[in-house]
This record gives sequence, structure tokens and C-alpha cells, in this order.
Amino acid sequence: MDKPYSPACDENKAPILAVLVPLFADRRHVLEIGAGTGQHAVHFAPALAHLTWQASDVAAHLPGIGRWLAEADLPNLPAAIELDVDGAWPEPDPAAPIDAVYSANTAHIMAWTQVQRMLAGVGALLPAGAPFALYGPFSKGGQHTSRSNADFDRMLRARDPFSGVRDLDDLLPVAEAAGLALEDDIAMPVNNRTLVWRKR
Repeated sequence: MDKPYSPACDENKAPILAVLVPLFADRRHVLEIGAGTGQHAVHFAPALAHLTWQASDVAAHLPGIGRWLAEADLPNLPAAIELDVDGAWPEPDPAAPIDAVYSANTAHIMAWTQVQRMLAGVGALLPAGAPFALYGPFSKGGQHTSRSNADFDRMLRARDPFSGVRDLDDLLPVAEAAGLALEDDIAMPVNNRTLVWRKR
């Protein structure tokens, strides 16, 4: 089956899963925002068999994600749904409420206004005490954490001036307004981080 493929997903899936296993141990229904190729979904779902992993992305990516999901054929991995942060978010399902959110390598390819909408949407969707794991490269205090991240940021902004590596100091007040408190900031391989937010 001809499926989209990201080498980065293969490289980072194991260290990310090591963070998610304890974080999502008591969760039942996780929403993945920006599932991309679908590789993370098919790797994480069997390792987190106690929960339902709901992949989502913009419409253009759904066919590729669908090929990965169809091949995996996992009982806790339903068909991916459309979610564009600029549009309507999925309606809450009282029978299967979302109680965790995960997103990887999305904040730096979104415009800042879209990052703001993502945080607001996550805050509105999650119940109190629920986690949001956001993986990717981040700067702090206006300073990149590595030369490679600075180079990556320049490349992103040259390609799309609205994108770029996001700074934690900018994210914090937006998340706070959405009812999300930063619980952990975990260093990951290749100068990435997993930011763990908790809905108040």
C-alpha cells in the first residue's frame, strides 16, 4: 500500500511514546491534532491499547492517514477525522469524551494565530485535570536552544513568514488564558521538547 512516510516520525516515535505511556495511563480517549502521515497513531495505539486514539488533520492529509490506519487495522484506532484549527472543532461525544490531547510538530508550521486557536480549542475541549502533550522544537526567552533549531527557524520563516519555532514565553500566556497550566517541559532527542499542559 502506497503510504506517506516521514523519517522523523520513525526517529522520534519511541522517545515520545516513553513520555506518553505514563502520562496517558489513566486516559480513555485521546485526540491527536495534526496526525500528519499517521505513523505516530499506528505506533502509539497498540502500546496504549486501553484507550481510543483518535487521529485528526486537515482534509488533504486524511487519505494518507487512512492508508496507514487501514493497514494497521487496530480496534482502538478509528478512522481519522477532519480538524482544521481555523474551522469547527469536533462536537464532544458524551459517550466517549476526549480526556487527553496530543500534537507533534504542528506549532512551528502553523501561523501564530492558528497556534492561539489550537490552544484555545484544546482548553475548551478538555475536562479539568486532563493533559495536553505538545511535541516539537521550542525556544525560550527569545533564544533558540541549539544552532540547528535557529537554522530550522530561519528555513521555516523563509518558506512561510507566518511559521517558525515558537517561544515558550509566548505560549505561556495564551495557554493560561485557555485554562492550560504548564506541568512539565521534557527535553527530547534532536533538540526537541515535549510540553505537558494540564487543564485547570
